[in-house]
Amino acid sequence: MLSALQIFIAVLLDHLLGDPRWLPHPVRFIGKSGARLENFFRKTPLPLRLCGVFTVALMLTGTGCTVWGLLFLANRLHPSLSAVTAVVLLYTTIAARDLYRHSTAVYAALQEKNLAKARKKVAMIVGRDTSGLDQEGVARAAVESVAESLVDGVCAPLFYAFLGGPIAAMCYKAINTADSMFGYKNERYKDFGWAGARLDDLANFIPARLTGLIIPLAAFLLRLDYKASWRIFLRDRLNHASPNSAHSEAAVAGALNIQLGGTNIYFGREVKKPTIGDSTQHITAAHILRTNRLMLVGMILFFCLMATASTAVGIVLQKLNFPTSCIDLIYGVICRLG
Repeated sequence: MLSALQIFIAVLLDHLLGDPRWLPHPVRFIGKSGARLENFFRKTPLPLRLCGVFTVALMLTGTGCTVWGLLFLANRLHPSLSAVTAVVLLYTTIAARDLYRHSTAVYAALQEKNLAKARKKVAMIVGRDTSGLDQEGVARAAVESVAESLVDGVCAPLFYAFLGGPIAAMCYKAINTADSMFGYKNERYKDFGWAGARLDDLANFIPARLTGLIIPLAAFLLRLDYKASWRIFLRDRLNHASPNSAHSEAAVAGALNIQLGGTNIYFGREVKKPTIGDSTQHITAAHILRTNRLMLVGMILFFCLMATASTAVGIVLQKLNFPTSCIDLIYGVICRLG
């Protein structure tokens, strides 16, 4: 079974190193493969929705086989190298440090009263048009980005790491990448991006809800408004076009006594979204730092939850003489082939 210690080391590596630009990141290769597959299938006579299905299926297959191959080769050289490879692969799926770094850069620009710089910095982590945002709009965008990305950038990779090791975690990142590339509701991608968007909804269904449940506890530990966090989570967790995005945003909004959501500009078009939370106070740069603290404490709590659940399930399965995880099955096959 992939140990909690290995996953903890991966989290620690992310905290210490983040995403160095000099290090080739697997997600970039996944994205390039997705772009090539899109170009190929769009030239075929197949319906666009089926083209999207094949593109996402091949992205997932390619990712899973590549990670399996790396683990297989590492294990042939030495079992310890296989363990190190698993840790490094898991480390690349976690994005807490980058979320913290990018959002803190927005905070610093707002503290400098440099609105133009703040707009530029927040544009790096959101998809909306930031050119017309005021200071509160910039702060809201940063808070929303961290709150939403807490799921797909931190908690969901941890969830799949415990569930099936680096293969499951990296396949999740492939699904997430496919959604970020193709999951737009515009003329180009409304059919082609259907498979990526639906699969991403499915993959995030459990992690999003677990994250929403964890945040009120994180708020309690940070002496924020944990009661409002729980109340707003229950009330507003479905106030989003996505079935998953509002869970963490609602819990964060309640903890900080602020209102998220509302009207934004995307690709020159005004998009009105439901509001999340109560407008008890104006959103300021300070709320970015509080959101970051919620993210970090929430990550620790989520890790503890998954480690506890994994240990408990492992004990039960061991007593039933079942393999204790998907990764045991994978390693077992690797060892037999080796």
